[in-house]
Amino acid sequence: MNTRSRFPLNEMIAPALLLMLALSGAGWALPQGLPPWRSVAIVSAWLGTGLLVGSLLLMVRGPRLAALLGGLDVQYRWHHRSGTLAYVLLLLHPLAIALDAWTQSPQRAWQALAPWFQSWPLWLGWAGLLFLMLGLATTFSLNLPYRRWRALHYLPGIGVLCGLLHVWALLGEPGALWVFMALAVLALCWRLFGVDLGIAAHAYRVRSVVKPAARMIEAVLDPCGARLRVVPGQFVFAAFGDGPHFHGCGEFHPFTVSGIGADGSLAVGIKALGPCSTHVQALESGVLVRLEGPFGNFLAGRHSSAQLWIAGGIGITPFLAALRRERLAHPTTLIYLYRSDADAAYLEELKVLAAADSALTLITMRADSAPDFDALLGNIEDVSGCVVYLCGPAPLIDAARASLDRHGVPGASIHFERFDFR
Repeated sequence: MNTRSRFPLNEMIAPALLLMLALSGAGWALPQGLPPWRSVAIVSAWLGTGLLVGSLLLMVRGPRLAALLGGLDVQYRWHHRSGTLAYVLLLLHPLAIALDAWTQSPQRAWQALAPWFQSWPLWLGWAGLLFLMLGLATTFSLNLPYRRWRALHYLPGIGVLCGLLHVWALLGEPGALWVFMALAVLALCWRLFGVDLGIAAHAYRVRSVVKPAARMIEAVLDPCGARLRVVPGQFVFAAFGDGPHFHGCGEFHPFTVSGIGADGSLAVGIKALGPCSTHVQALESGVLVRLEGPFGNFLAGRHSSAQLWIAGGIGITPFLAALRRERLAHPTTLIYLYRSDADAAYLEELKVLAAADSALTLITMRADSAPDFDALLGNIEDVSGCVVYLCGPAPLIDAARASLDRHGVPGASIHFERFDFR
């Protein structure tokens, strides 16, 4: 999932943190009186190291941190950007050293690049660069199985530690490296133990499981202890355990909350979209579930004007959570699109909710692909004055946004959630 933030000031915190870390390292080691290419090598190395440490910090997944940074999608976006830029800067480091050596002779330049001519502190630097390169390769491998992708995603972290040890061995004393090393180790440990192994997760138990549509289940979860404070539009990361006849995947995946009970229970709608979510279709009552979150600000702070909700397929779940929670305070039109009658999850319940709430206008349509939004939106009164919320597959979101733009809806009034979150 990918939630568009409506808090642009928050979105500046992550790049500001990255800039501070990058400049602090470069400022501490700022060269003086060195040849130009040697200076470039040192500055690029420290800029890249600061960005890499910041990238590790942004890899940490926590509700408060995500909210502070404007959303988990914003946090992860800067995590990827800083990691990529750091790799480019660190790749420039040995190249600049070789260019500096070239001024003496081509042979010296080649020796500066060939690891077998170098000592073990320099091997650490090459190892760090190799681990970073392998980690970035897994980041852009969309077809890699999630479990393998998650394990290989730790390679850049190992690369950071190798790079820091490389500098320490060359300098002979840690200096400012103490701060970078402490931040890197803390980030890796928290990500491994607190997030991936679920030490900080909340325990829930499956109360019931129903099938609202083909290849989809909805599980109602009861808290075993402290409750998560969830509002409609948010999602949680869930890891399902084992039951008498069910064996869980043992890994955390994001699912949007489709219902919030007064007793602290949560309902999550799970569509069979990947190996784990397909396996979870056999979920049974009594299974222990670990939940992390909540995350996201979709539907948060809804405006006091008329609203337009557009949902595609499983994208109906955040809107359903809002409708189940309370009656609407403002006129709302909900357009629900689904591929076939078998895929129309919660359709009968939505009709009942619309009949009971005069503020809700329900429009349903079967569509194998993005429909003619221009025709759909043309039937909605004063659509340009509506606050619009979109949730569904990326092609549907893109088509809807293009049509909304043609109908004069300001970009600031359009908020969306996609299913490209990993």
